[in-house]
Amino acid sequence: MTLDTILEEIKKANKIVILTHDGPDGDAIGSSIAFKLALESLGKNPDVIIPEYSKNFIFLPEIENIKTTSNIEKYDLAIALDCADSKILKGYEEYFENASKKIVIDHHGSNTMFGDINFINPVAPACCQILIGMFEYFEIELTKEIGECIMTGIITDTGGFSHNTTYETFEFAAEIMRLGVNISEIFRKGLHVKNKASFELQKRAMNRIEFLENGKIAFTYITEKDLEEANAMQGDHEGIVEIGRNVENVEVSIFIHATKNNCYKVSLRSQDYVDVSNIAIMLGGGGHQKAAAATVKGTIEQIKEKVITEVKKQL
Repeated sequence: MTLDTILEEIKKANKIVILTHDGPDGDAIGSSIAFKLALESLGKNPDVIIPEYSKNFIFLPEIENIKTTSNIEKYDLAIALDCADSKILKGYEEYFENASKKIVIDHHGSNTMFGDINFINPVAPACCQILIGMFEYFEIELTKEIGECIMTGIITDTGGFSHNTTYETFEFAAEIMRLGVNISEIFRKGLHVKNKASFELQKRAMNRIEFLENGKIAFTYITEKDLEEANAMQGDHEGIVEIGRNVENVEVSIFIHATKNNCYKVSLRSQDYVDVSNIAIMLGGGGHQKAAAATVKGTIEQIKEKVITEVKKQL
């Protein structure tokens, strides 16, 4: 069984690195730290290497111990979490590719199976939800600290239980609450608390929002200049795409923001019948039916035209 093989590889490895995608969100960060804490209970001391992230997540346990780089050239085992493709391990691919053994744990249906061992559950609303079952199988105790990380991932990836949620999600939430985890506080910090840079970006995006196709499409964007003027970090744009989706009659919300590699990330959210993962895959990305993303080269106007054309085909 795949889980038995994963546990065997973990037990054999001395040097382990945990990796996640560029522009990490709550699920990427939460699953990475949760996995680190779980492996420490097995007597391991893994490195967690996470790209620049929003400081909204500084409330998570052990976050001060994560790294942005490593001087280890070759790990015995590399574990990629919440990554559908090795390409989104931007800047960290070498740690993964050079490892003796590679494991991928993910919940995206578009996963390219880029590991030696792949454990993918596209039904799970968050990578963190997959970990709960894994830890139970590995007989790893679910602590309050692990629970805080897992709930952060689930809450942020489901937009506060508003999409891609299963009945098991609420069963797990109840189990984690019994550990003493304050889910309401995680909900507030993970979704609603904004630092000044994040607030400034949200204000600019709201001022630019357009409603197209009789109000069925919401579109807005953030430029590189906006990021510089707001003194923003990666992740400070989180949640902006939800603004459009929350407007009455909007079926698809589109948010484009500049990245540091002269590209733009397209975030897509939908309500009911539009499968935005198909659009994201067409753009070279991936995701879920109601929440997907892709990184694209071009100008904002070029990308806007291309994405809206594809959305119109599904309306």
